[in-house]
Order: sequence, then C-alpha cells, then structure tokens
Amino acid sequence: MSNTLYYFHDPMCSWCYAFQPTLKQISEQLPEGVGIIKLLGGLAVDSDEPMPGDMQQNIQDGWQRIVQRVPGTQFNFDFWNHCKPRRSTYPACRAVIAARLQGSGNDELMTQAIQRAYYQQARNPSDNSTLIELAVEIGLNEKQFHDALLSDEVDELLKNEIETTEEMHIDSFPSMVLKVDESFWPVAVEYTDPQKVLESITFLLEN
Repeated sequence: MSNTLYYFHDPMCSWCYAFQPTLKQISEQLPEGVGIIKLLGGLAVDSDEPMPGDMQQNIQDGWQRIVQRVPGTQFNFDFWNHCKPRRSTYPACRAVIAARLQGSGNDELMTQAIQRAYYQQARNPSDNSTLIELAVEIGLNEKQFHDALLSDEVDELLKNEIETTEEMHIDSFPSMVLKVDESFWPVAVEYTDPQKVLESITFLLEN
C-alpha cells in the first residue's frame, strides 16, 4: 500500500492509553486508500527489579497531568498499592504480537485489555500471568497464547518492530508517520481533536 499511516505505541504507555479513543476515530475516518499499520516501540526492557520509588511517583504525576490534559481519561491509582510495579513493558508488547498470531484484530483487543487491566483494574501487565489471564478473557486459546508469548518467534517479531521504530527516528509514544508513495511525513498527535489529525493527513496526501 503506497499510502500508509504508521502508528507507534506501547500498550503500557499512559499517553497511548489517553490517545486510544481519538485514534479509534482517526482509524475509522482515514481517507480512502490510506491503511494503518501499528508498530510496537517497546518502552522498557524485561526486568524483575522493583520500580524505584521516585519513578513510581513520576509516573503517578504523569497520570495526573494526563487527566488534566485529556478530559475523560481515568486511572485507578490503587495499582500502586495493590501491585509490585516493575519498569518492564516488553512482556505486554509480546502479548500484543502473540494475540495477533491468533487472528487479525486480536492485537487491538489485547492492547485494550492490557490498558483496561493496568489503568482501570489495578492489575500488572508486566506479569506474564496477568497477560495469560487477559488472553483468556478476550477469547484466545490459552495454550497457544502461552507458548507464543514465551517463544523466540514472538521475541524476534518484537525486536523487528522496535528496530523499525528506531530506523524511523521515533523517540516518543504515541507517534504517527504518514507514508505517501516513497516519502515519510510526521503527523502531530492531537489528543482531543481527531479532525485536526485527519485534516493534516488529507493535506499531506494532496500536497
């Protein structure tokens, strides 16, 4: 497809969570002939280490800023008391790919399930056990998902998506880039104004 909107994200990125409703509207209203490809950027590598207290506070402060900037976004701050936070989002990224292997659209369902679990239900998507629970909840085959989640194949697919993200010089999430023929154009993220994003895409297509 010559015209493609690339969307770079991480399922445990709080700003991606805030952008999700607007992204849905953008995806549904893209100009004819424009497809969308979602790529995982991978915010934080695998780690069993507990998240330092200052980092926990910084992330909670970030949640508060999002609530102010993106009205309607809700966070369950019980997460910080009920879970043992780790700075590790690669497992959640692998879960999105493992879900995708069971059929088109399952990656989106898994992304939404991870965001719902993390931000609304105070569950920890850094834990494989949580991710397997979510897979079952969205109707995936548990054994197939478990095996894929831990497989070298899925790990390699994630590395490839992260490499593509880096090659396109993406350094923050969410980010969007529009490919028009052989040219690539950054598209500004507007958290509360899907029409403004769509107008930018139309402008790039016509010029």
